[in-house]
Amino acid sequence: MPARVSSFDDWVDLFRQWQKEIGVDLPEITQYKFEAKYGQLKTQEIEFGDYRGRRKWERVIQIPDQRVRDALQNLIVYQGDTEFASVEQQRNLFETAPSEYDLQALARVMTEEMRHGWQMCHLLISHFGSGGKLEAQKQLERRAFENKRLLGAFNDPVQHWLDFYTYTDFVDRDGKFQLTMLSYSGFAPLASSMIPMLKEESFHLGTGQDGLRRVLKAGKVPVGIIQKYLNKWIPAAYDLFGVDQSSSAHWFYVWGLKGRYDEHATAAEVDKERLNEHSRNLYQQECEQLVTQLNKLIPEGQPKLFVPDLKFNRRIGLFAGQPYSVTGEKLSVADCEKHRAEVLPGEADVAALTALFKGGDWVETKKATTQAQ
Repeated sequence: MPARVSSFDDWVDLFRQWQKEIGVDLPEITQYKFEAKYGQLKTQEIEFGDYRGRRKWERVIQIPDQRVRDALQNLIVYQGDTEFASVEQQRNLFETAPSEYDLQALARVMTEEMRHGWQMCHLLISHFGSGGKLEAQKQLERRAFENKRLLGAFNDPVQHWLDFYTYTDFVDRDGKFQLTMLSYSGFAPLASSMIPMLKEESFHLGTGQDGLRRVLKAGKVPVGIIQKYLNKWIPAAYDLFGVDQSSSAHWFYVWGLKGRYDEHATAAEVDKERLNEHSRNLYQQECEQLVTQLNKLIPEGQPKLFVPDLKFNRRIGLFAGQPYSVTGEKLSVADCEKHRAEVLPGEADVAALTALFKGGDWVETKKATTQAQ
């Protein structure tokens, strides 16, 4: 795409072109009304960090430090990139939807993810001048299927519907954490953007958890295969919280740009050196609660699902590339390679799932709705 974004209308033209290029210019997508949405903030005061107690910034020029402005733009860029990437990851699922209900759910998830990317680009173009316009254009130039998205997990393919259910349950759940932390931002337009985004994101999480529930209730997909997809996506989500002892997370907090997930629920003193670890641990605890609910659907005598250890199959941070098992034991490099081949999805698992998908009845049916979303 040539550099030609001089207004938001220009960007919208590129957005429509992007939809066509990745193959999602379908009626259920193009008929959706894309728009920027802003919610009502509970407070106009910055709630944490060195600027705590001051009025939230409405314009970038009000931010007193160029470093803070640059960090804010970076946060928006990364958030927007994940939204467009997830659409690219899921773009091939329409033809294989197991039911009309699932087709409708997919269309809603994808249009709302596109709207979230639209929202971030609206911020970039409205508030960050020529640099923001360039970054908004670049959002539509990177491709997940070319391994060019900014975060590793958003370049991994979502190959089929079990992949999709697991992804939306656990990777989109990381998104809920990130959006919540940004909802406390000292930059008012970003914080107020999160309110409608979080409302929409809740449907995505529900789609994933309900999808896995429906798979277990149907009883056709082996629990061991389902576990392998948890092993694939949950460690990828762990990585999305960022490196351990992150200086970036430290300064995001100090500068009032990104709070803790439990900012309003905890009286504990903030540990600015371990903010990412704090969020990651809360995320793992929530995953364990979800898996406990799913395990109630597994008959007695069958193995139960579990949440992979924080050290397993990590690509960033202290445990990146380290030879740990899915349950957290240290292995030799050779044994770890063999172990990962056993506990992560492989060609045999995809072949088994393909056969099940062709046979039908592998996921509990659910009635479609014609109600507009």
